[in-house]
Amino acid sequence: MASGAARRVTGAKTGTGSAFDIKDVGFRPREIHLINVTSGDEAWWFEGMADASMYKRVAAGTGALVVTNGITPLQSGFTFGADTDMNVAAELVRYSVSE
Repeated sequence: MASGAARRVTGAKTGTGSAFDIKDVGFRPREIHLINVTSGDEAWWFEGMADASMYKRVAAGTGALVVTNGITPLQSGFTFGADTDMNVAAELVRYSVSE
């Protein structure tokens, strides 16, 4: 019997500057939170938001809805777009993905 609790997967990936997929979370995400550990920038995607969008808050404190190069959910993970604040080559990005 299932517990009914939502699953959550956490991980980290070094940015590339180009879009890449995380395909091993085991479910279609309903919520995704990213933190660029190097810069302190954060981004969120929630079920119902458009593909390639995200709400982004940069370390300087400003926030905005991004509609391109953001986050797109996949059947078992997500695509992390080429946003120039979040996906920077050689910068560590931590993620938390919830069902």
